[in-house]
Amino acid sequence: MPPFFACFTLLTVLAVLAPLAPAAAPTMPLNILVLYADDWRFDTLGSAGHPVVKTPHLDRLANEGIRFTHNCVTTAICGVSRASLFTGQWMSRHGNPAFEMFKTPWAETYPGLLRHHGYFVGHIGKWHNGKFPRENFDFGRAYSGTHWIKEADGTRIHVTQKNENDALEFLRTRPTDKPFCLTLAFFATHAEDQNPLQYLPQPASLPLYQDVTIPVPPTSADEYFRRLPPFIANEQNEGRVRYHWRFDTPEKYQTMMKNYYRLASEVDTTCGRVLATLRQQGALENTLVIFTADNGYFHAEHGLADKWYPYEESIRTPLIVRDPRLPATKRGQTNDRFTLNVDLAPTFLAAAGIAAPTRMQGRDFAPLYLAAPAPTWRTDFFYEHATIRNINFIPSSQALVRKDLKYLYWPDFRHEELFDLRTDRAETNNLAATPAQRDTLTALRARFAELRDAAH
Repeated sequence: MPPFFACFTLLTVLAVLAPLAPAAAPTMPLNILVLYADDWRFDTLGSAGHPVVKTPHLDRLANEGIRFTHNCVTTAICGVSRASLFTGQWMSRHGNPAFEMFKTPWAETYPGLLRHHGYFVGHIGKWHNGKFPRENFDFGRAYSGTHWIKEADGTRIHVTQKNENDALEFLRTRPTDKPFCLTLAFFATHAEDQNPLQYLPQPASLPLYQDVTIPVPPTSADEYFRRLPPFIANEQNEGRVRYHWRFDTPEKYQTMMKNYYRLASEVDTTCGRVLATLRQQGALENTLVIFTADNGYFHAEHGLADKWYPYEESIRTPLIVRDPRLPATKRGQTNDRFTLNVDLAPTFLAAAGIAAPTRMQGRDFAPLYLAAPAPTWRTDFFYEHATIRNINFIPSSQALVRKDLKYLYWPDFRHEELFDLRTDRAETNNLAATPAQRDTLTALRARFAELRDAAH
């Protein structure tokens, strides 16, 4: 295998020069490939205009498909978001506030339904929802938690390389007379929390970003941390604790972010090799490909690290869709409608011609790029996150999210925040106590209660 970093220029050129294959009439229901990253927010893509990170294969995927710019999660934490992916439900319904196996029947998840209808179904990589139910998959390998894994023969392999090896094995050994669904759940770019180095890329990636200075977000300054509610703006809060693990000196920030971006580029390379294999097999033009992530990530914005809270960096994730049904005239476009992680399961089922269970709360979003005219769509949504451990560690949070305004409610403290996203994209100026916003706040509270009740 050629060194990882030496492949970028050649592969990027090939990605530009290679023609798009014409969409062929499918001979069986669409295959479904879910490329599912971890702790990867919406703007960590070259195609999203990121000034540093290199993601040529995902950029090509976006050029051949459509990129949704306002994809969000309904709960920004690994286990809960993954349960929402499988069930198409908010946390309040699937019952996963503490990382236990979700209570929705497996027969009502997209892997369960697809397998019941004749799909060859695989899951590779991170699970994070209780004991991995190997018996529910035709091909199932679950592992995560560390960047370097010890194999049965004693050798060590990087988790992303293992993801790649297993995914290619799945594609080589799958039956060709059945449609398939593969969820490739990366551990990267998640930190190895108990390791002081946090992000451990493969040695071949180390030359990447070596001579680059990673821009530091303006809101990492202490003045913006102090603008947070007092139960967040303290040194005991876990978001602040992890900020000190990763970002509290300029040198540490550069080291951590470069290794984080190296992990992202490694995921991009693996995605490229999986897609290349599908091309070689002649299966790509009968495969719905999705790239997304379980939650966003603070890169020191607000003086925080990780996710959990309803701020933009935490709740917005990438969503790239390569759908062979997409007309050539729409390829390479972006769409700014609110799509959610709960929409993925019903979208997969609709692509397979399977009715979604009535308990699924998301919506098939394919009509947003296939239908003319596009359907009426949501303009807001409800966000929720449970208290983890105790209210000093990670308190519960809820929000009504719109593109122009955002209303946050912290149930443990009965505290409100209101941000005008038209003039304050960084969410630094809480307007909840401003007399001029009284009527707006009243209307938002009412809509918030309506959406909260619907989610529950």
